[in-house]
Amino acid sequence: MIQDLTKQETVPFGDAVLATRDTCIGSEICEELWTPHSPHVDMGLDGIEIFTNASGSHHVLRKAHARVDLVSMATTKTGGIYLLANQKGCDGDRLYYDGCATIAMNGSFFAQGAQFSLDDVEVLTATLDLEDVRSYRAEISSRSLAASRVEPFPRVKVDFALSSRDDLLLPLSEPSQWKHHSPAEEISLGPACWLWDFLRRSQQGGFLLPLSGGLDSAATACIAFSMCHLVCEAVRNGNQQVLADVRTIVDEATYTPQDPRELCGRLLTTCYMASENSSRDTCQRARELAQQIGSHHVGVSIEPAVKAIVGIFSLVTGKFPLFAAHGGSSRENLALQNVQARVRMVLTYLFAQLSLWSRGARGGLLVLGSANVDESLLGYLTKYDCSSADINPIGGISKTDLREFVLLCTERLQLPALASILAAPATAELEPLADGRVAQTDEEDMGMTYSELSVYGRLRKVAKMGPYSMFCRLVTLWREQCSPRQVAEKVQRFFSKYSANRHKMTTLTPAYHAESYSPDDNRFDLRPFLYNTSWPWQFRCIQREVQQLEGCGQQDLDSVD
Repeated sequence: MIQDLTKQETVPFGDAVLATRDTCIGSEICEELWTPHSPHVDMGLDGIEIFTNASGSHHVLRKAHARVDLVSMATTKTGGIYLLANQKGCDGDRLYYDGCATIAMNGSFFAQGAQFSLDDVEVLTATLDLEDVRSYRAEISSRSLAASRVEPFPRVKVDFALSSRDDLLLPLSEPSQWKHHSPAEEISLGPACWLWDFLRRSQQGGFLLPLSGGLDSAATACIAFSMCHLVCEAVRNGNQQVLADVRTIVDEATYTPQDPRELCGRLLTTCYMASENSSRDTCQRARELAQQIGSHHVGVSIEPAVKAIVGIFSLVTGKFPLFAAHGGSSRENLALQNVQARVRMVLTYLFAQLSLWSRGARGGLLVLGSANVDESLLGYLTKYDCSSADINPIGGISKTDLREFVLLCTERLQLPALASILAAPATAELEPLADGRVAQTDEEDMGMTYSELSVYGRLRKVAKMGPYSMFCRLVTLWREQCSPRQVAEKVQRFFSKYSANRHKMTTLTPAYHAESYSPDDNRFDLRPFLYNTSWPWQFRCIQREVQQLEGCGQQDLDSVD
């Protein structure tokens, strides 16, 4: 058919540009903006004045700065007008595309689109003078020599113009400073938009969140509450698609959301699942936060189910496992903790399926997970526990960034209950209490801090470091606070635990991708899930370096194997 129309048997492939009566327009695609020799460089030298970029760039925390800098640098070096249009919304997977459409000229910005929004379409306009491009380029004297060496682009001539004789009195757009969100603001907006997209497209009736009274589940609840704020704001601004979607979800044809707390009560169910190891403090913190965001909150005891399951094991084997605090072994202690965590997962899905049915409403609930990226990296979670959910809005976010986000929500969303959650130590509450107080903390269990975990994660994933190269980097980076031997112990402890738990990444809940060191096995971190956890060669090399740094001489290293 094409041959019949064009009378051609072959066609050239490559870059071409449009030559109008008054200017010339070129195009590059998405990642070409990020490459060392982007097409806009040679296009600019060949006289192209307007560059377009239809991009599909997904959100990662702090990535917008790099994207904006690249557009600014592109037009600063070559002169010209850059039109960046980026995809917006969720594509049904772990990514969220965060807009940030822009119009730039000669290193300055003249229009900025929203980074996070529930609007499906956004149009930016600016009125610019092509003569400003030409005068800007004329000021760069060395540009002429570079331009003489560029291979000309094929030009497709079109018989129209972007300007006209009647636009002389049109006011020109003024340059403006790009307004960036802080990482905490990005967390409050990006995952919230992602949750809304999943909810409306899955056609479920809302979310169910196991609310433990700790920081991670509180952060997930805040993201869901932020989603309700965005929905109410979009409806107030006249977004008819959002209004239609929310009416479908709540199954009320005349419903119009106005109060985020009221909407949260319809869309979010929170559940505190207590065991005999749960403290009154966490129960109270969960209840207070649920009241302040307006979620439908229930509290249940999992103890009868835990005792029944352990009782079945004892009935079959004649053995009665004990916690370490009661004289049990480490194997018994871990198994008893895992039973509690997995019972919570079973109850979570039961409530997700039947909670709305029990209230006479249609549909089911999507289960939200709340394991952060650092816990996933180390494997500090029980396989098939409450980390097993339908989706996880914080699974790509570090504990450090989550703390900043929760601190922001305390003031911006007016949630004073978060103050006590921020002040409390992170704990799984799976071991017996000591005099009614929590005796187990996350960082003590892990043997490292969350801030250290973030460092390990970035070096492992982004810098592509194994045990030995990570030790070499950290022995200088941490020289003020740690001796070489202490650094070696920390690195070896991390890699031992990371490799022993790597198999857990194969069943990780699909999570919002927000961090470059995500250990997600499905797409972002395709590595083996079975390692030699003793790392004999790498750990031997580390020990040899430690001995040289300490000046201890040669020692037998067989114990490292």
